[in-house]
Amino acid sequence: MSTTNGQQLAPLSAQKIQEDANATSRNILVLGAGELGLPVLRHVARRARDEEGAQVSVLLRASAIASTEPAKRNVIAEIQSLGIAIVEGDLVRSSIDDLAAVFARYDTVIGCAGYAAGTDTPMKLARAALQARIPRYFPWQFGVDFDVIGRGSPQDIFDAQLDVRELLRSQQHTEWVVISTGMFMSYLFEPEFGVVDLRNDVVHALGTLDTAVTLTTPADIGALTAEIVFARPRIRNEIVYLAGDTVTYGEVADKLQAALGRPFRRLTWSEQDLLAELAHEPHDMMRKYRAVFAQGRGMAWDKRGTFNHQRGIAVTDVAAWIDANLVRGAGGRKQD
Repeated sequence: MSTTNGQQLAPLSAQKIQEDANATSRNILVLGAGELGLPVLRHVARRARDEEGAQVSVLLRASAIASTEPAKRNVIAEIQSLGIAIVEGDLVRSSIDDLAAVFARYDTVIGCAGYAAGTDTPMKLARAALQARIPRYFPWQFGVDFDVIGRGSPQDIFDAQLDVRELLRSQQHTEWVVISTGMFMSYLFEPEFGVVDLRNDVVHALGTLDTAVTLTTPADIGALTAEIVFARPRIRNEIVYLAGDTVTYGEVADKLQAALGRPFRRLTWSEQDLLAELAHEPHDMMRKYRAVFAQGRGMAWDKRGTFNHQRGIAVTDVAAWIDANLVRGAGGRKQD
């Protein structure tokens, strides 16, 4: 693994951070630059400019760094324009020892690789972080409340996330911060997910029309993550809740109808029916997600108790997302 674009700064020691509640991250490594990683990089890098001596790096695969695809080249160009150092590495192919050797050069590691890196990767990264004895670790837990959901849910990869939480809680050397965001807001409207069917003007409620879900945009997660990373006194060993909005599926239909000016039918996909569908295709990832969201546990929380509400930070709610993405066209003009 190698580093480009910038000098490596000495990381703060765990002892220094633990002794000073206002000491915060200085030498930060972000894992990945995808749907969430890039917004996190943007905001953490900009926020780091206000912190003396702070430096942000990103770990990317060699193939991503050398890609000639225009979209990937644009990402690399943006990363470089932000003054972010690029570290070459592979989360899947590298051993825990190899990853620990890289992580040890930083005082903070933020996992943004997601499940695309494989369901075993979150635990692999957590073990590497602890082996490296880094002062602070933000695991890939940007999602629902796995503690409330519990083990044995229809989405078995959630159990792997609980394993990571148990590992981090079992030790005291590395501070950890879990950021719970709910579902990425755009995912609710993905045709493949099936909840919002714009072609047929239907909302399929998972469980019941009164089942609630918390939603946050990746852009807001990126901005709020930056505030959490640099917050003073330092946030440590806790779960921080975010929410762009918390709505029921019935309310989603109401908001779509109001914004788009046409009626939306409301149909219910019951938990029992979704579990039966999953039983027929037990390895289908989408069916797993639908079934676990239909159960409702750990999928929603009151926005008033969130970090963004308590700090008075503006975020995108569902109505604003619908307006920006489904109502307005290029240049902000209303579509006919």
